[in-house]
Amino acid sequence: MQAFLKCPIEGDWPYLWIDATYVKVREAGRIVSVAVIIAISVNTNGVRDVRGVAVGSSPAEPFWTSFLRPLMRRGLRGVKLVISDTHKDLNAAAKVRKSTWQRCRKHFLSNAPAHAGKGQRQMVLAMINTASAQNSQETAIAQWRIVADQLRAKFPKVAALMDDSEADMLTFMGFPKVHRIQIHSNPPARLNSELMRRTDVVGIFPNEAAIYRLAGALLLEQNDEWALQCRYVQLEGLQSLSDDQPVRLSAVVNQA
Repeated sequence: MQAFLKCPIEGDWPYLWIDATYVKVREAGRIVSVAVIIAISVNTNGVRDVRGVAVGSSPAEPFWTSFLRPLMRRGLRGVKLVISDTHKDLNAAAKVRKSTWQRCRKHFLSNAPAHAGKGQRQMVLAMINTASAQNSQETAIAQWRIVADQLRAKFPKVAALMDDSEADMLTFMGFPKVHRIQIHSNPPARLNSELMRRTDVVGIFPNEAAIYRLAGALLLEQNDEWALQCRYVQLEGLQSLSDDQPVRLSAVVNQA
Protein backbone atom coordinates (compact mmCIF):
# COMPACT_ATOMS: atom_id res chain seq x y z
CA MET A 1 0.00 0.00 0.00
CA GLN A 2 2.81 2.42 0.87
CA ALA A 3 4.54 1.57 -2.40
CA PHE A 4 1.32 2.37 -4.25
CA LEU A 5 0.85 5.71 -2.49
CA LYS A 6 4.49 6.73 -3.03
CA CYS A 7 5.15 5.39 -6.54
CA PRO A 8 6.67 7.77 -9.14
CA ILE A 9 4.22 9.69 -11.34
CA GLU A 10 5.05 9.99 -15.03
CA GLY A 11 3.59 12.15 -17.79
CA ASP A 12 1.21 15.12 -17.71
CA TRP A 13 -1.96 15.08 -15.58
CA PRO A 14 -4.09 18.08 -16.63
CA TYR A 15 -7.08 17.42 -14.36
CA LEU A 16 -6.84 16.88 -10.60
CA TRP A 17 -9.85 16.18 -8.35
CA ILE A 18 -9.54 16.52 -4.58
CA ASP A 19 -12.25 15.56 -2.11
CA ALA A 20 -12.54 15.04 1.65
CA THR A 21 -14.38 12.58 3.88
CA TYR A 22 -14.50 13.11 7.65
CA VAL A 23 -13.96 10.27 10.13
CA LYS A 24 -13.43 10.00 13.90
CA VAL A 25 -10.14 8.97 15.49
CA ARG A 26 -8.68 8.76 19.02
CA GLU A 27 -5.99 11.35 19.64
CA ALA A 28 -4.31 11.97 23.02
CA GLY A 29 -7.21 10.38 24.85
CA ARG A 30 -9.85 12.38 22.96
CA ILE A 31 -12.10 11.56 20.01
CA VAL A 32 -11.64 14.08 17.19
CA SER A 33 -12.85 14.46 13.62
CA VAL A 34 -10.23 14.42 10.88
CA ALA A 35 -10.41 14.78 7.11
CA VAL A 36 -9.36 11.99 4.75
CA ILE A 37 -8.22 13.77 1.61
CA ILE A 38 -8.24 11.85 -1.67
CA ALA A 39 -6.60 13.07 -4.91
CA ILE A 40 -7.54 11.63 -8.30
CA SER A 41 -6.09 12.72 -11.62
CA VAL A 42 -6.43 12.09 -15.36
CA ASN A 43 -3.45 11.95 -17.70
CA THR A 44 -3.18 12.94 -21.35
CA ASN A 45 -4.26 9.42 -22.34
CA GLY A 46 -7.62 10.03 -20.64
CA VAL A 47 -6.92 7.47 -17.90
CA ARG A 48 -7.75 8.30 -14.27
CA ASP A 49 -5.66 7.21 -11.33
CA VAL A 50 -5.57 7.66 -7.57
CA ARG A 51 -2.68 10.00 -6.91
CA GLY A 52 -2.63 10.37 -3.13
CA VAL A 53 -4.33 10.29 0.25
CA ALA A 54 -3.70 12.29 3.41
CA VAL A 55 -5.23 12.67 6.87
CA GLY A 56 -5.45 16.11 8.48
CA SER A 57 -7.38 17.82 11.24
CA SER A 58 -7.37 21.33 9.74
CA PRO A 59 -7.24 21.60 5.94
CA ALA A 60 -5.77 25.13 5.87
CA GLU A 61 -3.37 26.39 3.19
CA PRO A 62 -0.23 24.90 4.88
CA PHE A 63 -1.96 21.51 4.95
CA TRP A 64 -2.91 21.69 1.26
CA THR A 65 0.60 22.80 0.37
CA SER A 66 2.12 19.92 2.35
CA PHE A 67 -0.29 17.55 0.61
CA LEU A 68 0.42 18.81 -2.92
CA ARG A 69 4.19 19.18 -2.54
CA PRO A 70 4.93 15.42 -2.20
CA LEU A 71 2.76 14.78 -5.26
CA MET A 72 4.91 17.23 -7.19
CA ARG A 73 8.08 15.57 -5.90
CA ARG A 74 6.77 12.21 -7.11
CA GLY A 75 6.37 13.69 -10.59
CA LEU A 76 2.83 15.09 -10.78
CA ARG A 77 3.02 17.84 -13.36
CA GLY A 78 1.02 19.54 -16.07
CA VAL A 79 -1.99 20.17 -13.77
CA LYS A 80 -4.18 22.79 -15.44
CA LEU A 81 -7.38 22.46 -13.39
CA VAL A 82 -8.03 21.47 -9.76
CA ILE A 83 -11.65 20.47 -8.99
CA SER A 84 -12.86 20.36 -5.38
CA ASP A 85 -15.53 21.53 -2.99
CA THR A 86 -15.22 25.08 -1.69
CA HIS A 87 -11.80 25.27 0.00
CA LYS A 88 -10.37 28.79 -0.26
CA ASP A 89 -7.02 27.62 1.11
CA LEU A 90 -6.84 24.87 -1.52
CA ASN A 91 -7.64 27.49 -4.13
CA ALA A 92 -4.66 29.54 -2.95
CA ALA A 93 -2.38 26.49 -2.95
CA ALA A 94 -3.52 25.57 -6.48
CA LYS A 95 -2.73 29.05 -7.79
CA VAL A 96 0.80 28.80 -6.41
CA ARG A 97 1.25 25.81 -8.72
CA LYS A 98 -0.08 27.77 -11.72
CA SER A 99 -3.32 25.78 -11.80
CA THR A 100 -6.85 27.14 -11.94
CA TRP A 101 -9.62 26.02 -9.61
CA GLN A 102 -13.13 24.77 -10.31
CA ARG A 103 -15.61 24.66 -7.46
CA CYS A 104 -17.61 21.42 -7.39
CA ARG A 105 -20.79 22.24 -9.31
CA LYS A 106 -22.86 19.48 -7.71
CA HIS A 107 -22.29 20.85 -4.21
CA PHE A 108 -23.22 24.39 -5.27
CA LEU A 109 -26.37 23.30 -7.11
CA SER A 110 -27.54 21.30 -4.11
CA ASN A 111 -27.01 24.24 -1.71
CA ALA A 112 -27.97 27.40 -3.63
CA PRO A 113 -31.63 26.53 -4.40
CA ALA A 114 -32.20 25.84 -0.69
CA HIS A 115 -32.51 29.62 -0.25
CA ALA A 116 -35.70 29.57 -2.36
CA GLY A 117 -39.09 28.19 -1.39
CA LYS A 118 -39.69 24.46 -1.81
CA GLY A 119 -42.04 24.94 -4.73
CA GLN A 120 -39.58 27.17 -6.58
CA ARG A 121 -36.29 25.36 -6.11
CA GLN A 122 -36.55 23.37 -9.34
CA MET A 123 -37.21 26.57 -11.26
CA VAL A 124 -34.19 28.28 -9.68
CA LEU A 125 -32.02 25.24 -10.42
CA ALA A 126 -33.15 25.17 -14.06
CA MET A 127 -32.34 28.86 -14.46
CA ILE A 128 -28.84 28.46 -13.01
CA ASN A 129 -28.21 25.47 -15.28
CA THR A 130 -28.80 27.58 -18.39
CA ALA A 131 -25.35 29.11 -17.90
CA SER A 132 -23.50 25.80 -18.27
CA ALA A 133 -25.59 24.98 -21.36
CA GLN A 134 -23.80 27.76 -23.29
CA ASN A 135 -21.10 26.98 -25.85
CA SER A 136 -18.34 29.26 -24.56
CA GLN A 137 -17.07 30.63 -21.27
CA GLU A 138 -17.89 34.20 -22.34
CA THR A 139 -21.54 33.44 -23.08
CA ALA A 140 -21.77 31.32 -19.91
CA ILE A 141 -20.58 34.25 -17.77
CA ALA A 142 -23.04 36.58 -19.49
CA GLN A 143 -25.92 34.15 -18.91
CA TRP A 144 -24.85 33.60 -15.27
CA ARG A 145 -25.10 37.34 -14.63
CA ILE A 146 -28.48 37.59 -16.38
CA VAL A 147 -29.89 34.80 -14.19
CA ALA A 148 -28.44 36.36 -11.02
CA ASP A 149 -30.12 39.67 -11.88
CA GLN A 150 -33.42 37.93 -12.62
CA LEU A 151 -33.34 36.20 -9.22
CA ARG A 152 -32.09 39.19 -7.22
CA ALA A 153 -35.42 40.75 -6.32
CA LYS A 154 -37.19 37.58 -5.20
CA PHE A 155 -34.23 35.47 -4.04
CA PRO A 156 -31.45 37.87 -2.94
CA LYS A 157 -29.45 35.17 -1.15
CA VAL A 158 -29.31 32.99 -4.26
CA ALA A 159 -28.23 36.00 -6.35
CA ALA A 160 -25.53 36.87 -3.79
CA LEU A 161 -24.20 33.32 -3.89
CA MET A 162 -24.08 33.48 -7.68
CA ASP A 163 -22.21 36.79 -7.55
CA ASP A 164 -19.60 35.42 -5.14
CA SER A 165 -19.04 32.14 -6.99
CA GLU A 166 -19.18 33.25 -10.64
CA ALA A 167 -15.47 32.82 -11.38
CA ASP A 168 -15.10 29.55 -9.46
CA MET A 169 -18.21 27.93 -10.93
CA LEU A 170 -17.54 28.65 -14.61
CA THR A 171 -13.81 27.90 -14.83
CA PHE A 172 -14.51 24.53 -16.50
CA MET A 173 -16.17 26.30 -19.44
CA GLY A 174 -12.73 27.45 -20.59
CA PHE A 175 -11.62 23.85 -21.20
CA PRO A 176 -12.43 21.49 -24.12
CA LYS A 177 -16.18 21.01 -24.52
CA VAL A 178 -15.91 17.21 -24.65
CA HIS A 179 -14.40 17.19 -21.12
CA ARG A 180 -16.81 19.58 -19.39
CA ILE A 181 -19.29 17.01 -18.13
CA GLN A 182 -16.46 15.24 -16.25
CA ILE A 183 -14.59 18.29 -14.94
CA HIS A 184 -17.36 20.48 -13.50
CA SER A 185 -17.75 18.37 -10.35
CA ASN A 186 -15.91 15.94 -8.11
CA PRO A 187 -16.01 12.38 -9.52
CA PRO A 188 -15.19 10.26 -6.46
CA ALA A 189 -18.74 10.35 -5.01
CA ARG A 190 -19.06 6.57 -5.29
CA LEU A 191 -15.57 6.16 -3.89
CA ASN A 192 -16.39 8.38 -0.91
CA SER A 193 -19.65 6.51 -0.32
CA GLU A 194 -17.76 3.24 -0.16
CA LEU A 195 -15.15 4.77 2.15
CA MET A 196 -17.89 6.08 4.45
CA ARG A 197 -19.61 2.69 4.46
CA ARG A 198 -16.41 0.99 5.59
CA THR A 199 -15.47 3.66 8.13
CA ASP A 200 -18.97 3.48 9.64
CA VAL A 201 -18.28 -0.17 10.43
CA VAL A 202 -15.11 0.84 12.29
CA GLY A 203 -16.79 3.76 14.06
CA ILE A 204 -13.78 5.29 15.83
CA PHE A 205 -10.27 4.62 14.55
CA PRO A 206 -7.57 3.91 17.17
CA ASN A 207 -5.01 6.07 15.33
CA GLU A 208 -4.21 7.71 11.99
CA ALA A 209 -2.23 4.67 10.79
CA ALA A 210 -5.44 2.62 10.89
CA ILE A 211 -7.15 5.22 8.68
CA TYR A 212 -4.33 5.03 6.15
CA ARG A 213 -4.52 1.24 6.09
CA LEU A 214 -8.25 1.16 5.38
CA ALA A 215 -8.29 4.09 2.94
CA GLY A 216 -5.15 2.90 1.16
CA ALA A 217 -6.53 -0.61 0.67
CA LEU A 218 -9.79 0.79 -0.75
CA LEU A 219 -7.96 3.16 -3.10
CA LEU A 220 -5.66 0.41 -4.32
CA GLU A 221 -8.70 -1.75 -5.04
CA GLN A 222 -10.42 1.11 -6.89
CA ASN A 223 -7.30 1.87 -8.90
CA ASP A 224 -7.10 -1.73 -10.12
CA GLU A 225 -10.76 -1.52 -11.18
CA TRP A 226 -10.20 1.73 -13.10
CA ALA A 227 -7.21 0.18 -14.90
CA LEU A 228 -9.63 -2.28 -16.57
CA GLN A 229 -12.15 0.38 -17.62
CA CYS A 230 -12.31 2.66 -20.65
CA ARG A 231 -10.89 6.17 -20.67
CA TYR A 232 -12.58 8.54 -18.25
CA VAL A 233 -11.93 11.58 -20.46
CA GLN A 234 -11.94 11.61 -24.25
CA LEU A 235 -8.59 11.99 -26.00
CA GLU A 236 -9.89 14.90 -28.05
CA GLY A 237 -8.51 18.12 -26.60
CA LEU A 238 -6.13 16.48 -24.11
CA GLN A 239 -2.99 17.04 -26.19
CA SER A 240 -3.67 20.79 -26.20
CA LEU A 241 -3.43 20.73 -22.38
CA SER A 242 -0.04 19.01 -22.32
CA ASP A 243 3.10 20.96 -21.43
CA ASP A 244 5.03 18.83 -23.90
CA GLN A 245 3.71 20.19 -27.17
CA PRO A 246 5.22 18.69 -30.36
CA VAL A 247 7.72 21.03 -32.00
CA ARG A 248 6.99 21.82 -35.62
CA LEU A 249 9.98 22.84 -37.68
CA SER A 250 9.44 25.26 -40.54
CA ALA A 251 10.06 23.92 -43.99
CA VAL A 252 13.57 24.57 -45.37
CA VAL A 253 13.62 25.78 -48.95
CA ASN A 254 16.39 24.24 -51.04
CA GLN A 255 18.33 27.15 -52.53
CA ALA A 256 20.56 24.94 -54.66
